[in-house]
Amino acid sequence: MALQKHLLNDPDTLVVDSLAGLCAVNNQLAFDPPNKVVYKAGLDRSKVALICGGGSGHEPSHAGFVGEGMLSAAVCGNVFASPNPSQVRRGIDLVENDAGTLILVKNYTGDVLNFGLAAEQYAAEHAAKSDKVKFIVVGDDVAVGKTQGGMVGRRGLAGVVLVYKIAGALAAQGGSLDEVYNVAQYVSGRIGTIGVGLEHCHVPGTAAPSHSISATEIEIGLGIHNEAGNKRISPIPPLKELIPSLLDYITSTTDAERSFLPFKHDGKDEVVLLVNNLGGMSELELGGVVRATRDELATRKIVLSRIISGTIMTSLNMPGFSLSLLLLPRADDANAPKASAILSLLDAPAQAPGWKWSSGAAPITPTPLAPAPKPNAKRSADANSVVSAPNPAEFVAALERVCAALIAAEPEITRMDTIAGDGDCGLTLKGGAQAVQKEIAAKNIAGMDLVGDALVIAKVAETEMGGTSGALYSIFFSALAQGVQAAGVGKSSTATPELWGTALTSALNKLYTYTRARPPSRTLVDPLAAFVEAYGSGFSAAVKAASDAAEHTKDVDAKAGRSAYVDSAMLKSERVTDPGAWGVKIILEAI
Repeated sequence: MALQKHLLNDPDTLVVDSLAGLCAVNNQLAFDPPNKVVYKAGLDRSKVALICGGGSGHEPSHAGFVGEGMLSAAVCGNVFASPNPSQVRRGIDLVENDAGTLILVKNYTGDVLNFGLAAEQYAAEHAAKSDKVKFIVVGDDVAVGKTQGGMVGRRGLAGVVLVYKIAGALAAQGGSLDEVYNVAQYVSGRIGTIGVGLEHCHVPGTAAPSHSISATEIEIGLGIHNEAGNKRISPIPPLKELIPSLLDYITSTTDAERSFLPFKHDGKDEVVLLVNNLGGMSELELGGVVRATRDELATRKIVLSRIISGTIMTSLNMPGFSLSLLLLPRADDANAPKASAILSLLDAPAQAPGWKWSSGAAPITPTPLAPAPKPNAKRSADANSVVSAPNPAEFVAALERVCAALIAAEPEITRMDTIAGDGDCGLTLKGGAQAVQKEIAAKNIAGMDLVGDALVIAKVAETEMGGTSGALYSIFFSALAQGVQAAGVGKSSTATPELWGTALTSALNKLYTYTRARPPSRTLVDPLAAFVEAYGSGFSAAVKAASDAAEHTKDVDAKAGRSAYVDSAMLKSERVTDPGAWGVKIILEAI
């Protein structure tokens, strides 16, 4: 279900509170609270003014784009509700000027009617200036086909912000009303946008939604007001499969329902890409979307001239993103602006907090990277100083059991770590286990050279696990390799319980050199130390001691590690063991 908790004073004052906060951040703005109009305080009335607006809940759209080089004013309604004509009329009056006003609205019925009515009222009352107010409706959604859209046309989505930026830059440079109108009209007809979400959003102050997207589904084509999309896909595909299908919606010239843009697919199509966070997506994931889209456009031989990425037009806290492509004109396109001119306007500086930084240049074309040389984890040693397992097949089978057990335990360890730490321990151990499986499959771990095997595992911990756990495991196994090697110097031998005991004690002491954790500390050191110290009593007894120590961490005050920063009373009330300690328990029990 969508997140239904919000931090606010009152749902009824949220929009005004938010706009007041925006104006505190940007002191070039002025605010008319009764009409929810944000506008430039020091307006140059010799230049064309641009007004936009619509329902709130799409921040930074629309008010976040008011500023020098972009919009002159934004008229804001309540969440997902169009402002009324009186509000819009107030906005027009606040930016009244000598050069004229261009009103830009997304294609939603309420916005078109209310902004249109205000424009007509202004023209009726100012006959001498009736030609000084122009109106453009922008629709860039490609999810809704031509038949379904009928006379209504395409919905307005994040692509409209590209129109704000290009038209706003031209107005700031002194373009006439006709010039600004013409470039805005041209650009608005060359944009396609498709959205995709993992879940719908929740409007503050409303009841919980009755519909939901399941945990295994993704919805394509959903609108920015919680409108359902046109398709759900399950299971959720990887980006390398999802992105091509999304781009098909925008670039197709064979789909009679969605051939909105005149792509020619001859290697000369040139586009601007806008990757938009719909509100609840992490920057980490958004970067992956950018990379996947860039690579897919390169595969299609579509020239990518600019990338703009960030939170542009949201649907409150919706976890999802949208892709917009602006198809630039070709050199031989009749009655079209130059592509270089459009890019210049896009690159022009804008003092608007919602506009995202861009490089002002085409992105680097992806090229295949040469594979990095694989580090040789095996040590250089005298061929006569090899220590092997008594039964190499059993040794490898034990490691395979360990890997399978860690992978199976990932959900439970992750649950523990979301309470006791930062939530990544389960995935860290799973990643290490999967990497060890690959090394076993490649026969880099075979039980014939235990020193080399330990070093391979140490390298896996270092490179595939990362973080604190990866470092601890890597140090321990590197030290274990040293201990085994020291016991086998000058001879070829088979590992004995005594050799293992000596090597384990040496490895634990070496680990203590780099961590202050000592049992009981509520860390992985607790079961590890218990195992090593009880090893002389036999392997089974040592495993039992380690398991007991791991279980006991639920009653131990954290002195080190991830849990040291978590409220100890909460940990004890939750009765959750330390995730890292639980991982050691699983490893030893699997062996």
